[in-house]
This record gives sequence, C-alpha cells and structure tokens, in this order.
Amino acid sequence: MTHTNGNSDGLSAARKAIIPNRLKDNIEQGKLAHSFSLKLIANIEVVHYAAVSGYDAVLIDLEHGSFGLDITNQLSCAALQAGICPIVRVPANTSDWISRALDGGAQAVIVPHVQNAAEAENVVRCAKFAPIGERSATGGMPILRYANIPAKYGNQVCNEGTTVICMVESVRAVEQAESIAAVPGVDMILVGHGDLTQDMGIPGEFDDPRVGEAFAKVCAAAEKASKNGRLVSVGIGGLHGRPDLIEKLGKKHPNARFAMSGADSVFLLSAMASGAAISQRITQSLST
Repeated sequence: MTHTNGNSDGLSAARKAIIPNRLKDNIEQGKLAHSFSLKLIANIEVVHYAAVSGYDAVLIDLEHGSFGLDITNQLSCAALQAGICPIVRVPANTSDWISRALDGGAQAVIVPHVQNAAEAENVVRCAKFAPIGERSATGGMPILRYANIPAKYGNQVCNEGTTVICMVESVRAVEQAESIAAVPGVDMILVGHGDLTQDMGIPGEFDDPRVGEAFAKVCAAAEKASKNGRLVSVGIGGLHGRPDLIEKLGKKHPNARFAMSGADSVFLLSAMASGAAISQRITQSLST
C-alpha cells in the first residue's frame, strides 16, 4: 500500500510540475489552434507579441531558417513563460535534432518529409521516452519547470505532454497516410501544401480539387487511427496567405485542428510593402 501511495504521489507531483500544452489542450477540446512561425526574428520578445496577439503557439522553423539550437531553446522557454506552445520544426528526422529540441523546451516537434510508417516510427523513437520510444532520459527539463522529478514519473508525463507531428508533403506520403497515422505515438499529420502542390506538378495551385482530395485522404487516415482513447489530428500547413482555405478545411474536416496561420517573414514583408507604398504615394503627391 505504501508503495502504491508513493507511486501515486510521484505521478501527481510530475503532473503538477509539467507546463500545460496549449496546442494539445485546444485540439482535445475540438478547437482550431493557430501558430505563428519564426525563422527571422530571434529576439524572445517576439514570442510575447505572438502570445498577446492571440496565437496558441509559436512554430520555430529550423527547416527553412538559420536558427541554431541555442536560439531555438531560448524561444521555446520564452513561449512556455508566455503560456503558448513552443513547436519546433526540425530539419531532419534524427535524434540529435528531435530530442535536443524537446530537451530545450519544445512541447511539440514537427518532422518534415515523412514518407512512410518506418520513418514515422523513427520520429516517435526519437521524441518519446520508453516504453513508447527510446528518447534518452534527462533531468531539469523546462517543460517540468526544472523540477527534480524522478524519471519514472517525468518520462510518463512528458510523453503525455509532448505532441509528435509528422509532416506529409508528397503524393507518395499521402498514399501512405493511413500507415503513418497508425504508428503508435504519432499525434498529428501535418499537410504541407506548398511542397505537396509542387510534387503534384501544380505549385501553389491550392484550389485545385486534387489538393482537397489529398487533404481529405489524410483526414480519413487520421480518423481511422483515432480509436481506443487515441486521438490523431490533422494540421494545415503552407496556407499562411489563404485564411479562406484554412477556414474551409477546418469547417469541412472536424479533425483538422491545427493551422500554421502566420509567419514573421510574411507579415514583415506585407507591412513593409504597405508602408513603402504609402511613402511612395506621398512622394508622388509632393512632386505634382
């Protein structure tokens, strides 16, 4: 009996220590969660701007940006403090990227270009602790508020609080969506519309019916894998400039509950172009 109480108390302490995963909570509540992508701005203040603006997460993009893990971990910790979910898109399906991003504070990890179940299994192996995966145990993790939690409890709650996201971005990957979603430990399949349309030979033609059919196939695969208490959701990627499509897909597919909805590069260029256009109009008015 004492041993049982000890286990119960230890697990309770671990669950009290872990910082809630806002992305995971929103998805479980059926809400569409939105992230703001970072690949240019390394100052941690931008994370707080994203939080106060109403985003649920920041997506720190190591695939398309020049950030290293030092900056990534600082931004992740800032997001934890700001109450939004730090998501890291790593550049490769390897432990040295996946586990180190998570050790540094990420609550969710996106692995791009997952083509089949074997590659999805490797993602889980690197991202989850035993018995689900083979992630190396460590102490003093940011998502546990640096508390000294025994590994037998910390590993369990970290597995529960970490969102593993496999990105599908090719016709081949869409065809394998059912087997990818079936891999235990995969929490979400994120459809990358940019690379997917490129692979289809219709780059940027997001309104093409074939793109919608591919997305629907992924959603069906995720729904099939969601059973016996397991939830596999679908993410909407690559449509920063098409909020109309994000809304359309979210309404049509109840399990599509995450969207990449903004990016520092996109917003910065838009704001600068708008400001420059105003300046040019003023210059023209003064010269007439």
